[in-house]
Amino acid sequence: MTTEPPTIILIDDDTQLRFLTKEYLELEGGYQVLTAGNGQEGWELLSQVHPSLIVCDVMMPMMDGYEFVQKLRQNPRLRSVPLIFLSAKGDVGDRITGLNAGGDVYLVKPFEPEELLAQIRASLARLGLGAGAEPLAQLPPDTYLTPTERRVLRLVAQGMTNQQVADELKVSRRTVESHVSNMLNKIGLSNRTELTRWAMNYLGV
Repeated sequence: MTTEPPTIILIDDDTQLRFLTKEYLELEGGYQVLTAGNGQEGWELLSQVHPSLIVCDVMMPMMDGYEFVQKLRQNPRLRSVPLIFLSAKGDVGDRITGLNAGGDVYLVKPFEPEELLAQIRASLARLGLGAGAEPLAQLPPDTYLTPTERRVLRLVAQGMTNQQVADELKVSRRTVESHVSNMLNKIGLSNRTELTRWAMNYLGV
């Protein structure tokens, strides 16, 4: 039985970069790649397809990458889709801003296509979407989540921010961040976006 290759949406206002990157990812990675010239076009594309991963430029007309990722993370259907930022701005502060905005990976232009492909493969593998695998939906062996962690996990799966979870449970944001960090370590995930997607599978949300 054959399985459909993961679908990637590539959003960038550089026509040549879109063309060359699409060709490379389809040829070397075996992915299906759809492209858009700015965040608005990318968002409209999301009404037609649910991608496995998004690669997105930061500085674009009409809707930049930060506005795009904000809309993405606020959408219950799409909030768990991994997103890799591409940007010519490579200062530490820029990277931190991109990751805090909701990006999972931040690559600086000009980047090596091999590095982008490696980041895509790693992101999909962590979500259990590589090589036709089923998404992880069980706890690793010998792993136990406390009742409080399970409450936090359920709220995270509903798309709440750490502050919203803190308000709901009437605890400090630092406490919620500590629970999230503990769960990432227990389950073996890298960031909150992966935890959200895992929680949706695990809890059946």
